[in-house]
Amino acid sequence: MPNSVPAVVTTESRPVRVALTCAALGFLAVFLFAPLIAVFYEALSRGWGLYLAALLEPEARAAVSLTLVTALIAVPLNTVFGLATAWAVARFEFRGKSFLITLIDLPFSISPVVAGLMMVTAFGLNSPLGGWLEAHGFKIIFATPGIVLATVFVTFPFVARELIPLMQSQGDEEEQAARVLGASGWQMFRRVTLPNIKWGLLYGVLLTNARAMGEFGAVSVVSGHIRGETNTIPLHVEILYNEYNFVGAFACASILALLALLTLVLKSLLEWRVHRQGVASQARVREARVAHRATAPILESKA
Repeated sequence: MPNSVPAVVTTESRPVRVALTCAALGFLAVFLFAPLIAVFYEALSRGWGLYLAALLEPEARAAVSLTLVTALIAVPLNTVFGLATAWAVARFEFRGKSFLITLIDLPFSISPVVAGLMMVTAFGLNSPLGGWLEAHGFKIIFATPGIVLATVFVTFPFVARELIPLMQSQGDEEEQAARVLGASGWQMFRRVTLPNIKWGLLYGVLLTNARAMGEFGAVSVVSGHIRGETNTIPLHVEILYNEYNFVGAFACASILALLALLTLVLKSLLEWRVHRQGVASQARVREARVAHRATAPILESKA
C-alpha cells in the first residue's frame, strides 16, 4: 500500500487565511528579522574599517579562539557520549534505564546559571576536589577547563536526544541480520548502524556546536570574565556593550549571528535528508525483517 499524505482540508475563508498568514509573517518580521538585521546594521554603521578593526583586536581574537577551542573539545566529547548513550537506551533493556533518560534531560530543565554554580561548587577552590586539583597545579574554575566542563554539561543532551528516537524507530533488524551473516560488532556498526543514523548524528552535532559557541549563562559563572583569557565571544560582547563600545559589540555579535544563520541553513538541509532517510529506512527495515525471518531457522539449527 503506497504511503500517501492526505490533503489538508481547511474550512476557513480566504480572508481569514490571508490575515493569519500576515499576522505570522508580521510577528516573525518584528521579533526575528528586525533584530537580526539591526545587529548587522549597527556593526557596519561606522564602515568596514572599524568593523574589521573591532574583530582584529587582540581581545576579540582571544575570545574567538577560546570559543573555537571550547567547541572543538566539547562537541567531540558529547558526540561520543551521546552516541554511546543512545546506543545503550535504544538497543538494551536494563535497570535504571528510565533514570538514565531523565538524567539526559537534566541540562534542559536546569538553568545554565545554576549549572555554572554547580561547577563552581564541585570544582571551586573551596571544594575538596577543587582544592586538591588546585594544590596539584590544575586550575578548573576561572580557567579554560571550567569553561569546557560547563559547555559539555549544557550541550550534553543534543546528540543523545536526536539519536534515541531515531534508533528506536529504526529497530535492530538490520543489525541482527548483519550479525547472522557473520559481521563483527565493529563491522556492523560501521556498515549498518552508522550509515542509518549519519544524518541524525550530524544534526545533533550541529545543534551541539551552535549551543557550545553561543552559551552564556554557565560559562559566565565559571569564567571569571578575565579579558583576553577566559572570555568567549558572548562574554566579550557583553563587556563591550557595557562599555558603550557598540561597534565592537555588534561586530562580535555579528559573528555569532552568522554562525546562527549557517546553522539554520545546515539544519534545514539535514532535516530534509533525515526525512528522506526515514522513508528509505522503513523500506530497508521491511527487507531486513524478511531476511531475518529467512535466516533465523538456519541460525537456530546451528545453535
